[in-house]
Amino acid sequence: MPDFRQSAHYLPLTVARNETRVRRGFWKKLARVAGRIPFAEEAAAAWFCAMDPETPFRVRATILAALAYFVMPADFIPDVIAGFGFTDDATVLMTAISIVSGHMKEAHRAAARKTLGRSGD
Repeated sequence: MPDFRQSAHYLPLTVARNETRVRRGFWKKLARVAGRIPFAEEAAAAWFCAMDPETPFRVRATILAALAYFVMPADFIPDVIAGFGFTDDATVLMTAISIVSGHMKEAHRAAARKTLGRSGD
């Protein structure tokens, strides 16, 4: 049985594609929807964690996959459906964050709050 915790078992091209998708579209989408989603700060903190060079590859891969799903224009539940459109995005992102939460630093959360114009209160 392979040890899937080793970064050699991740698909580097998929991770690179996810990173490109996230870098191109994350902030554009978050700017459009931040006021309508309760997980905007967590999404931004995840972005800062994924872009941190100190974050382990497997953690980056997990976060980038979740953020790429958030950025994708077509997903399981279309975002335009009032009240339900972001439930799948929230579920995917919160699941990924719960898996890697030990790697999300206060600096990532602080950068998210600052970027979103929120105080740390």
